[in-house]
Amino acid sequence: MSRAELRFSELFRADLFRTATFRLTLAFVVAIIAAMALQFGLVYEQMNGYEQQRSTDLLQREADQLVQESPAQLEYEVRERSKTDLRVILNGAALFDMNRNRIAGDIKKWPVGLEVSPKTQRLWDAPPGDTPYEMRYLAVEVEGVQGNRDRILVLARSLHMANELRYITKRAALMSVVPIVVFALMAGIFLSHRALGRVKDMHEAIDRIMDGDLHERLPTGRERDDIERLAVSVNRMLDRLEHLLDEIRDVGNDIAHDLRTPLARVKARLERVSSVTNDPAALQGAIERATLDLEQCFSVITALLRIGEIENGRRRAGFAMLDLRELLAGVVDLYEPIAETEGILLEVVDSEKAVPLFGDMDLLNEVLANLVDNAIKFTPAPGTVRLSAGQGADGSSWLRVSDTGIGIAEDERKAVMGRFYRSDKSRHVPGSGLGLSLVSAILRLHGASVDIVAARPGHTLPGAVFTIHFAPATAV
Repeated sequence: MSRAELRFSELFRADLFRTATFRLTLAFVVAIIAAMALQFGLVYEQMNGYEQQRSTDLLQREADQLVQESPAQLEYEVRERSKTDLRVILNGAALFDMNRNRIAGDIKKWPVGLEVSPKTQRLWDAPPGDTPYEMRYLAVEVEGVQGNRDRILVLARSLHMANELRYITKRAALMSVVPIVVFALMAGIFLSHRALGRVKDMHEAIDRIMDGDLHERLPTGRERDDIERLAVSVNRMLDRLEHLLDEIRDVGNDIAHDLRTPLARVKARLERVSSVTNDPAALQGAIERATLDLEQCFSVITALLRIGEIENGRRRAGFAMLDLRELLAGVVDLYEPIAETEGILLEVVDSEKAVPLFGDMDLLNEVLANLVDNAIKFTPAPGTVRLSAGQGADGSSWLRVSDTGIGIAEDERKAVMGRFYRSDKSRHVPGSGLGLSLVSAILRLHGASVDIVAARPGHTLPGAVFTIHFAPATAV
């Protein structure tokens, strides 16, 4: 075994007793012991109370019967207790005079502390050299031979049965606690060992991820416990991080590709014009074309910064209640002259009722402007771009932009919302491929989703329909 493995084994054994599973097991052990103590305490009290009440009832019943006997018969029964049923019921019986002197019976002397009373009394007898034991006594005055109540009947019953039951209960409690505690501790160690084994596998997977293996995931099994759910959540997070890293890598490549071409043109023009010093017109034209190329670069950088700002949620403070109909009217006023120039009919399907929405007016204007601008670009004349908005029965709102243009292939409808994506149909159209990714970022900020379908499936110009679904205004 290597030094690292030995060290891990030592840490494993040390952590075994510090796991939440083992601590929880200890808590259960304490709870079990407390429950058993409470249970045995209740059983103990019930048995003790029952035996004492039983002894009291027997003493009072026998006393009531013996008091009814004649003095001579009572003295006979007390003397001959060993030959009667009193031996079975009582552990002692005697007659005493009023001076506490024994007349008859097997109780040799007056018990210390005993008082004449119709109620039973609990006393402890302590024979010389023997263990004290508990007795229940009853002392009542009875009629003597001269017709006076000048005698005292003393009856006694030992509570050795209660003492034996108490002893058995205590012994059973102690004997049952030990195996239960041992079993619970062994179960806790086993479960802790099992949990640490899973944690060890997760640590190893995390180390591989930190070493650069982004495809590695935490191990998961069939157990649907807290660790399993945590591992699944972490794996989903890792999937998202891997996707974001891939996007960042792709975005970096796309930025380099999109900026390289205009920057290369700027460099080539500046190199060419640097050799021409006597032609102001050529110099001015080169500067203007270089400025246009640089503006294209700046537009890409500005769009990326804009997307980053929106995805960070910094514009949330600008949210307010608005009416989507006003948003449509403003965009139509802006783009209607452009659409007429391109031979496109731009129309609005007006809603009879207000369409309330909680959002940022400027950002939603940007969304609608991008969608309308794309629809006009990719719709040949004569064509139609139609805008509409409405509200569902559950209070949710929707916004729709449809056109009669070249449409978007079904396998590209998800990709067009990404950064720098440009389909083969749009290569001839100027742009950076960031418009719809900006739309996607703004919609995520608003908690909205977008569906893309064909307006006229099967046609040469199928068109495209962008439908944006907003949550109810009060739920955002």
